Amino acid sequence: MKLRHVLLFACLLLGATALTRTAAAKPLILDIGQGLAYHRAQTLPADLPAASPARPQPLVLDLRYTTGGPDAAITLAAWLKFRAVPRTPVFILANAETSQALRAAFAEREDTPGLIVLGLNGPDFTPDLALTADPATARRAYDALTQPEALTTLITPTLTKPRNDEAALAAEWHPDRTRANPSVAAALPAEHGKRATAKTPVAPSDPATPAPPPLIDAVLQRAVHLHRALVALRQI
Repeated sequence: MKLRHVLLFACLLLGATALTRTAAAKPLILDIGQGLAYHRAQTLPADLPAASPARPQPLVLDLRYTTGGPDAAITLAAWLKFRAVPRTPVFILANAETSQALRAAFAEREDTPGLIVLGLNGPDFTPDLALTADPATARRAYDALTQPEALTTLITPTLTKPRNDEAALAAEWHPDRTRANPSVAAALPAEHGKRATAKTPVAPSDPATPAPPPLIDAVLQRAVHLHRALVALRQI
């Protein structure tokens, strides 16, 4: 009787450990839109996307910084042979930090036409589409993609540009017209139309500190652009 209790406790302990390991290795899954899915794997083969009973769709498989040994590489190679086809391609994001065994699994990809590898060039790693970016910035962008709301800004960041339309030109060269049209004046900055004169010298201003460029995940962005191009060409 005691032996049965010991075995039961051991089974429960192993099950709890397995659940903890599974929760820690939970992959990041996002919907990029237009039929493209994103799947980030931390460790293979545990985080490999499961087969879906529904119609498969194009997929971004993020293997940057992913770990896995020879057994994981064999599983990944077999999965890619089955999953990556021209109508539902797999865009692999990888880098020199991806484990060497996993990189070897998709190194020979001539026989897998639905597989495209993107990333930064590195030691012993040459992707199909190589991008140039600062490795530290690429890592920050990778770490920033943890919530669905960060996806848009990392792919299509918000750009600000100075206003230079007809109303702005009218305010600069014809301030009287601007004052006569309150709706135009309300849409312009307060300093618009104020030109310096000889009686009102302009004090030299300190050079403004340029704003840092927006954080972009260049590798993921290129994968999305490639997918959109294939959709526009009706290749997928």
